[in-house]
Amino acid sequence: MARVADLSLSRRAALLALPVLAAPAVVRAQPAFPNRPIRIIVPFPAGGATDLTARVVAERMPALLGQPGEPSRFPVVVDNRPGAGGNLGSDVVAKAEPDGHTILCCTIGTASINQFLYTKLPYDPSRDLASLAMVNEVANGIVVAADSPFRTLADLLAAAKARPGELNYGTPGNGTSGHLCGEYLKTKAGVNLTHIPYRGTSGVIPDVLGGRVEVAIDNLPGYLPHLKEGRMRALAVTSATRWFSLPDVPTVSEAGVPDFEAVAWFGFQAPARIPGPVQERLADAILGAVAEPATADRLRDIGSAPKPLGPAAFDRYIAAENAKWREVVRAAGAKLD
Repeated sequence: MARVADLSLSRRAALLALPVLAAPAVVRAQPAFPNRPIRIIVPFPAGGATDLTARVVAERMPALLGQPGEPSRFPVVVDNRPGAGGNLGSDVVAKAEPDGHTILCCTIGTASINQFLYTKLPYDPSRDLASLAMVNEVANGIVVAADSPFRTLADLLAAAKARPGELNYGTPGNGTSGHLCGEYLKTKAGVNLTHIPYRGTSGVIPDVLGGRVEVAIDNLPGYLPHLKEGRMRALAVTSATRWFSLPDVPTVSEAGVPDFEAVAWFGFQAPARIPGPVQERLADAILGAVAEPATADRLRDIGSAPKPLGPAAFDRYIAAENAKWREVVRAAGAKLD
């Protein structure tokens, strides 16, 4: 009888242990992805380069997130959450559920510059956000009105040296790539220009055309129609090599400021604790979209150059940008609340 009782106890102990033994398999199991619409937060208003980049990529993602030959039945939607130089929308993603259904279309500002520029940031880009993919980049232009006395960048810099602080440069706002590009130019060229921040490119252009501001330093796409129609003149582009849409315009380096490069760039990030397989699927879909010739052409149509990088390469790129812009902000003494 004792032997039978021992066997019964052993059997009961084994049965009780089954849920414990099975638990790791339950923990490891991941729900299907996607299982509802994916939301891309754009931390700037509709119509700008960040918004257009997000929409071009979003259009192709459902097809690339589905099974072979069958697109995902869940849409990818763009949700504009502007404010505070991109910080508000970025914070929404940093604090979102890390399941891959809320992602961020990030910029040079939200992923790099803002952490050095703002005294208080509601999120930590290196701790709270994970890289998915870099998508494209946009050169800044140094642009004047067609009737400006400055025919070359050398003319502008010579006048700035002769009249320190008297010449103004307009940008779409504090903390934008145009603003920091201008500060970088001041440091590299040893000149003093006064920054005039606007609320977007649409405010800069009329004042440059009207002669109220001597020069604009801003993302090129918004200026291309005015340049092509002869109302404005580009003195230089800020990319390392000549920009594809303005092949006759010299780079800043060619125009006399060696080793100068300052481009705006765009990509995608997710909440930091996103599961590895979901991060990989999203990255593959984004990079797959950019690899399609039609998508690459549409990115060029909005004035940007495709520059696809996967998660690890994007991390390294951001680290290099952090080192550069940390020093630019420090040298400029620029700070925003």
